[in-house]
Order: sequence, then C-alpha cells, then structure tokens
Amino acid sequence: MSLPDNDSTDQPSKPRVPLAIEDILTAAVMGALALITFVNVLVRYFTDQSFAWTEEISVFLMIVLALVGASVAFARNHHIRIEFFVNRCQPRTQRLLAEIGAWLGALLFFAITILSARLVWDQYIYEETSPAIGVPQWWYSIWLPLLAFVIACRLLGLWVRTRKSA
Repeated sequence: MSLPDNDSTDQPSKPRVPLAIEDILTAAVMGALALITFVNVLVRYFTDQSFAWTEEISVFLMIVLALVGASVAFARNHHIRIEFFVNRCQPRTQRLLAEIGAWLGALLFFAITILSARLVWDQYIYEETSPAIGVPQWWYSIWLPLLAFVIACRLLGLWVRTRKSA
C-alpha cells in the first residue's frame, strides 16, 4: 500500500540518508557471486570436482542481496504493493494507507530484528558451525538482524517523507 507511481506532488521526497552504501554493497555482492560461480565452474570443468564452500557462500550472498534490495526498494518507494484498490481512493486516503503500510512494514522488520538477534545469540552461545566449511554460523546470521534493522529504519523514513508530502 503506497502512493501511486506518478509525478504528482503527493509523492514522498527522496530519502535523506543516501543510498550509496546499499548501491555499493549490491554491486560488491553481485560481483562476489559472479566471481565465486565462475571460479567454481572453471574448477569443475577442468578437474571434475567442485568447491563445497561455494554453495554455502553463494546462498549467504543471495540472502544479503535480497535484504539490501528490499532496503533500497523501500527507501525509493518502489516496493511490491497491490495498488488496485488504493488507486481508486482519494489522495488523502492513499497517503493514510501508505503511512499504515510503512508502519506495519517497520513493525514487521523490527520484530525480525529482535527475533533474529536472539537466533544469532543462540548460535554464538552454542557454537554452531556451518555445514560446509565449519565457520561459526553466526558469521552468516548476524547480517539478518542488522539488515532487518536497516530496512525498518528505511520504512520509518518512508513514513516521515509520506507525512511531509501531505
């Protein structure tokens, strides 16, 4: 639920915190994914073996990429939404629904932050290790609460910008 994607003055302004960090992280993760996959294909082609760790790292990087992409989408107000009914409402109702959507999204991602932080803590305390390379599992999991918190903050920023556009 958000404002329609048109050039009206009711659109929220651009985010105050620049998206350069997310953009750089996205490019770095995509580059790392491409490099890891390419190296694994070369090794498999020439040796009929593959690196076991590439799948573990690739899955981790894809999860990070999805969370960073969600952060950027919310900050730019380009997230997935159902606009069929919202577009038929008055502009004031559209803003209200956009505000409610931002608040509910922020609440969800704050809950994910808290619950996943507890998961990371349990993995740290119980010294869980990853299946392929045996590194501490929390090295991978720590990014979920951190990025969920960033997404929640981006949603709060979207809410503030939506309020100001009224």
